Amino acid sequence: MALQRGAGLKNHTSSEFWPSEAMSKIKSRSGRRYIKTEPANPAVRHPDLTPSLEAKKPMIPTSATHSKMPTWFIPHGAGPCFFMDWNPPDAWHRMADFLKNLATTLPCTPKAIVLVSAHWLTPKVTVTSGSHPQLIYDYSGFPPHTYELQYPAPGDPALAAQMLATLGAAGIACASDAQRGFDHGMFIPLQLIFPQANIPVVQLSLNDSLDPTQQLQVGRALQGLRDQSVLIIGSGMSFHNMRGYGNPQYGPISDAFDTWLTAAVEATPQERDRLLSNWTQAPGARDCHPARAEEHLLPLMTAAGAGGMDAGRKVFSDRVMETALSAFTFG
Repeated sequence: MALQRGAGLKNHTSSEFWPSEAMSKIKSRSGRRYIKTEPANPAVRHPDLTPSLEAKKPMIPTSATHSKMPTWFIPHGAGPCFFMDWNPPDAWHRMADFLKNLATTLPCTPKAIVLVSAHWLTPKVTVTSGSHPQLIYDYSGFPPHTYELQYPAPGDPALAAQMLATLGAAGIACASDAQRGFDHGMFIPLQLIFPQANIPVVQLSLNDSLDPTQQLQVGRALQGLRDQSVLIIGSGMSFHNMRGYGNPQYGPISDAFDTWLTAAVEATPQERDRLLSNWTQAPGARDCHPARAEEHLLPLMTAAGAGGMDAGRKVFSDRVMETALSAFTFG
């Protein structure tokens, strides 16, 4: 696979660019020829840089028959944060540990993954339909070795076609893109969750209207995939305001929003949909997700919609750079 910076860019890609005040917290190891994870647990290494070190494979139960999958909303961190030094050094360790152990909660190994990334916005909902999508290094200002990460998971054109038919039958305008690659909202967290990169993945875009109700509808239309052992993942951040990271004034604001968001996710499915459709009414909503920059929250709506009538719950929360960051599951 030829990996290119920006390969497969089409329509709007939300690039992860960290301002100087946030980047000042990063301690680069760009001069070292390896990818650093946790000092005591080098679980994921770039195969070209350290071929003798293999990623740990999570112990996932296996089953001869289809098992219904949950849906997830996960935080994907800040650019390639899990594969470089940061200041403080342990800023992302708890999140990395959570992601590394997440696959063990599944009933069996997924047949395929549908992933909604905060970093792909299109005029109509679009699916990747290529057999071997390239990687899109859609982050800026990070150490050179982070642009050499690999995640050679295959695509799944048949699943993409099934998704198009299902979305179309639900009256949702949709399209496919055989040239679109996998952005970092996909390959960064999946490096930790499924490091073997052997599960087919189809990426699903967000509609650039940023309408939460539409994202709930997209999820509901696709919820039947869960019965086919397809894992649906929303990849974003429950707090995403670049001005807020590292600012103690945003701590209480993010806490209040996180408390509201948790209550919304854990409400009855009907109430959950109502609350998430009106998330801008939550306390501190626009301080946590500024207007026209809420793309990191909206993958939660797709995961919640795909959750159907199943209960939602918080499964992870941490404080990173003065802000509350959480993960949720449905089913």
